[in-house]
Amino acid sequence: MTEKHLRAVDLNLLPVLDALLRYQHVSRAAQAVGLTQPAASRALARLRHLLNDPLLVRSGGKLVLTARADSLRAALSATLASVQDLLRPESFDPATERRTLRLAMTDVHSTLLLPRLLARLAKEAPGVKLVAQPITAATSALVAAGDIDLALAVNTTPLPPGARSAPLLRDRLAVAMRRDHPAGGREWGIEDYSRFPSVTVAILGDGVSELDTELSRVGVERRILATVPHFATALAMVAATDAVITISRAFATHFAAPFGLVLKEPPLASTDFGVVMVWGVTADTDPLLRWARQLLVEVGED
Repeated sequence: MTEKHLRAVDLNLLPVLDALLRYQHVSRAAQAVGLTQPAASRALARLRHLLNDPLLVRSGGKLVLTARADSLRAALSATLASVQDLLRPESFDPATERRTLRLAMTDVHSTLLLPRLLARLAKEAPGVKLVAQPITAATSALVAAGDIDLALAVNTTPLPPGARSAPLLRDRLAVAMRRDHPAGGREWGIEDYSRFPSVTVAILGDGVSELDTELSRVGVERRILATVPHFATALAMVAATDAVITISRAFATHFAAPFGLVLKEPPLASTDFGVVMVWGVTADTDPLLRWARQLLVEVGED
């Protein structure tokens, strides 16, 4: 049967054919598929024409299968079962999954979220392996291609073409400095950004900073003591110098005690920002990845 012929076939005839082959009785077949007896008879006539075979013939006062009809029984039953499987609602059990979950994020969110996420995975989806990697210039393309399942980004970050996103958590900025910093005992003023050096983090190596854009509007320029690729490294450098860093408050709080840091409110127009989950269109309907995104939301709420 060619594809053109298949398009012309009324596939609703197949369940009727299956019932006719099973019951070898038009009235019983009609009842099994919810048709009237005349409608089932008309369907049998169409099937005979379609298959060029009588299918059911009368012998000894009853209907019996032709050789062609008998040969169709097993294949037709298997085909209908496969179609039913195809249309059956997808079931998903994280406990039985054997997959790798590929994430991309900065060390801020890998530090804050991944330990809790891994604990949940170990308990609820022990066959899922977690692989995390840093944000790079190639991350957007990898997300779009489906080579990264989920990336975390600040909500002002442009999304890759066709990508999906959803809010994950809210955070605030803080100015972090060592406990005995010269400005440690007072509020941090906008002019202090020019008085004391800063350590910055360049995630993509481009050195672009929204903070410097805001400072330039009021005529303040920072002196950058060092630029590093990781936020934890930056905090360690701040802990050993008179430099400061403007950073995620949640992350800085996590390291404040071990690094001996104090946190100040930045004198900026806005210190709140959002973090979003970003994924490609190919990951949109994957049941494991839908479940993992919800799991990450629950972890983020903690």
